[in-house]
Amino acid sequence: MRVAPKIVLSPDETLELEKLARGRRTSVRLAQRSAIVLLAAEGNENKRIASRLGISRETVGRWRRRYAESGMAGIEKDAPRPGRTPSISAAKVQEIVRKTTRSRPKGGTHWSSRTMATEVGVSATSVRRVWKRHGLKPHLVRTFKISNDPKFAEKLEDVVGLYMNPPEHALVLSVDEKSQIQALDRTQPGLPMKKGRCGTMTHDYKRNGTTTLFAALNTLDGTVISTCMPRHRHQEWLKFLKLIDKETPKDKELHLIADNYATHKAPAVKSWLAKHPRFHMHFTPTSASWLNMVERLFRDLTTKRLRRGVFLSVPDLIAAIEEYLESHHENPSPYIWTKSANDILAKVKRARQTLNKTASV
Repeated sequence: MRVAPKIVLSPDETLELEKLARGRRTSVRLAQRSAIVLLAAEGNENKRIASRLGISRETVGRWRRRYAESGMAGIEKDAPRPGRTPSISAAKVQEIVRKTTRSRPKGGTHWSSRTMATEVGVSATSVRRVWKRHGLKPHLVRTFKISNDPKFAEKLEDVVGLYMNPPEHALVLSVDEKSQIQALDRTQPGLPMKKGRCGTMTHDYKRNGTTTLFAALNTLDGTVISTCMPRHRHQEWLKFLKLIDKETPKDKELHLIADNYATHKAPAVKSWLAKHPRFHMHFTPTSASWLNMVERLFRDLTTKRLRRGVFLSVPDLIAAIEEYLESHHENPSPYIWTKSANDILAKVKRARQTLNKTASV
């Protein structure tokens, strides 16, 4: 006949177990196990303890025995379980990872779970499980572009310096144009969002013309000087520069950050700038328009107002853009630049080293 082990508690042990059994922050399992030990210390049998706590007699016996053998450590942690035997070997896992990262399927650019499963002789579910464990996503690809501008470091330090340490008695404006914004009308009306279903819209559309948004973002306070024009030649760029000249205080120097689009450097533009010495142009490195902070504004405009919009005409499109910018001006906030020039240069250096290693393989 199996006899339940006798539990004898010191005053300190009793106090600790009572706190755990009644504590609001104690896990339910530990509180229950503490109550089992306390009742056992009072001389109760397992059957009676089980009846009082509404659990099985086997559960009471298990935790009573573990406390008798190991004390608090015996009830604080669950015993380790053997777990499921792996369905595929470690060698097979390594083969899946190696093939995923270093080879391509015949006639394809990347592996799918099914093509990999056929290749290595396991189930597609096993392949997906291995990919998830190793952080592999063959179906995704990210685009990138490293600038080859010989003056990259010089231009980078110039632009980032304006963001992080703007000159006194001057305005720093991030300027650019968002060209060829299309006024798109859907061929059929979409359905509104409701519980259990997202909103819908047709994939096909009707083009109703385009416009170009010219914008100058004040990096200090987030306000925007903007206008829409049908085209984006140097003539329109000059009109925009004149608008900036008109809308800004005359006693302020203006530092404009722009990309290397040809219209920004047209002879007529250079001639006009020479006659307006308070304008100072700062160009981002080639293939590095991401340094231009106004691109963040364009991204937000696209995702929040344009991408899902329906526009029957160009005036409707322009009205939507102006509405978004008016809403932005109600509570403008600047985009805070946090990366120093040294941090960016170090990252670009690592990227070039990685590309060189890949090219040499």
